Amino acid sequence: MLVDSHCHLDDEKLLPEIESILQRADEAGIKVMQTICTQRKDFPIIKDLAESHSNIYCSFGIHPHSAADDIVDEAEIIEAAQHPKVIGIGETGLDYFYENSPRQEQIDSFKKHIRAARKLDLPVIIHSRDADDDTIAIMDEMREEGAYKALFHCFSSSKRLADYGVKNGVYMSASGIITFKKSQELRDIFKEVPEDLLLVETDAPYLAPEPLRGKVCEPAFTAHTARRLADIREITLEHLASVTTANFFKLFNKAVAVNGN
Repeated sequence: MLVDSHCHLDDEKLLPEIESILQRADEAGIKVMQTICTQRKDFPIIKDLAESHSNIYCSFGIHPHSAADDIVDEAEIIEAAQHPKVIGIGETGLDYFYENSPRQEQIDSFKKHIRAARKLDLPVIIHSRDADDDTIAIMDEMREEGAYKALFHCFSSSKRLADYGVKNGVYMSASGIITFKKSQELRDIFKEVPEDLLLVETDAPYLAPEPLRGKVCEPAFTAHTARRLADIREITLEHLASVTTANFFKLFNKAVAVNGN
């Protein structure tokens, strides 16, 4: 059993074929998925997907790309997360590569999500791109207000940010990027990440792994990423699947409660 800890099933490239996509995921051994919210307008569709399928969970949050135009407050985040299938807060964070929103708006939104996640005792799902310094500074600042659980989704940043994550118990999720030829530095990082902090994801419909690059990514492709990660760490796929699945339900422990386990 594998878990796709981060995908976007509401995307127009996936939603029209959702039942076929879910069947292929099941056949590939991906038994649980978390579909991620990036804009409030998409949340009704995301919530409906989670309500309609017992093995789909979801999150609520505003992506840093939309932080300036889709302004959310803590109260709204907390209200949305009362839904039993909402198990995480985000994705949120900082993206200084595209800067689709001004940096200050991204920072303000990021802090709101962390504060809400802390109050809810849910993990905050963090997107960080070309923003290591501010990501670390904000996470440290927020930790002074109290502890919170966090995940670096689709981790593809520096060893410095990885070391920070390890030091502070931040989970790190491997995506198809670890299979790309140019990603040796990232593979070296994931070889050293402690086993109890590892997750896997697709970020579907983006970042299809080798040997499927160029295709629309879907949750079934988690198996390719997991197999490559197992090779990197010189362990069996079965062991990696067991570890990453256990880690998912430990971090997103509301999913375990909903699942009745």
